[in-house]
Amino acid sequence: MKILVTGAAGFIGAFTAKALLERGDTVVGLDNFNDYYDVSLKEARAAFLDPYENFTMARIALEDRDAMEALFAKEGFDKVVHLAAQAGVRYSIENPHSYIDSNIVGTLHILEGCRHHDVEHLVYASSSSVYGANTTMPFSIHQNVDHPLALYGATKKANELMAHTYSNLYKLPTTGLRFFTVYGPWGRPDMALFMFTRNIVEGKPIDVFNYGNHRRDFTYVDDIVEGVIRTMDNTAQPNDAWDAAHPDPGTSRAPYRIYNIGNQQPVELMRYIEVIEQCVGREAEKNLLPMQPGDVPDTWADTEDLAADVGYQPATPIEEGVRRFVDWYIDYYRIDLDSKA
Repeated sequence: MKILVTGAAGFIGAFTAKALLERGDTVVGLDNFNDYYDVSLKEARAAFLDPYENFTMARIALEDRDAMEALFAKEGFDKVVHLAAQAGVRYSIENPHSYIDSNIVGTLHILEGCRHHDVEHLVYASSSSVYGANTTMPFSIHQNVDHPLALYGATKKANELMAHTYSNLYKLPTTGLRFFTVYGPWGRPDMALFMFTRNIVEGKPIDVFNYGNHRRDFTYVDDIVEGVIRTMDNTAQPNDAWDAAHPDPGTSRAPYRIYNIGNQQPVELMRYIEVIEQCVGREAEKNLLPMQPGDVPDTWADTEDLAADVGYQPATPIEEGVRRFVDWYIDYYRIDLDSKA
């Protein structure tokens, strides 16, 4: 199969592309290598894809309509895995226009490319942020999600709605995956695990919001990648039992599906920090601060539909996943912990 993976120099995208290449698929990666965070980290991720003969990288911005149309016309993709986006809840409050450009306009270009070039299945990244003000736990795809708390979550909800219209109008099979707090080696520098580890290693305080009273369904990157590929291989089908009088938000009479991908084991933020401290071998100095605007206290994924439909459920414990990240961080940045003691 020939597969387009957008965001291929990103955290999840690079590992997804690598897994597809390892199993023999032909992969075209797309990334604009923007400077939202350290571009050298993106270049380093892309470098471990370059040796594969069945891989090419297109350095294109999603919002570049002409370039996107030319790419789809040239390549003839069988399936598309759309992981590129402007990420970050807090950044969306400060830079709203970039979220519309990338997450709305860019996703429209993906949908149009799939529509006009007979793509068999579009799988795209949504987010647990769509649950917004919801507090019923665990979060279920069968709940309505109409109260986002930041523009990032609103753009991801919009992506789900846009995908449904294309599934309905053009019978394009689409599957949206709501990722829950993804972490692991090669992760983004703006994520808590990266910032906490860096500051603990350097002996600097860490900012702990909501006074540490957060719970997150931390999900290891390998589990996310496995879920992405399994859903890609399981093309979305119409739900013949869908009832318009009692509409189920997670399915449709169109070939449309939504799944949560989370570990189903919410972890207290203070426990997460404790595991990092144990892996680094030193205690953090904590600045306890109020909850930030746009944030939510807790997340917890109900993954029953994912398990039932594709036979998979994430299961990596944070003790194992955080250890792998810290080992990678120390190696990648050539940290001598003894010299920093």
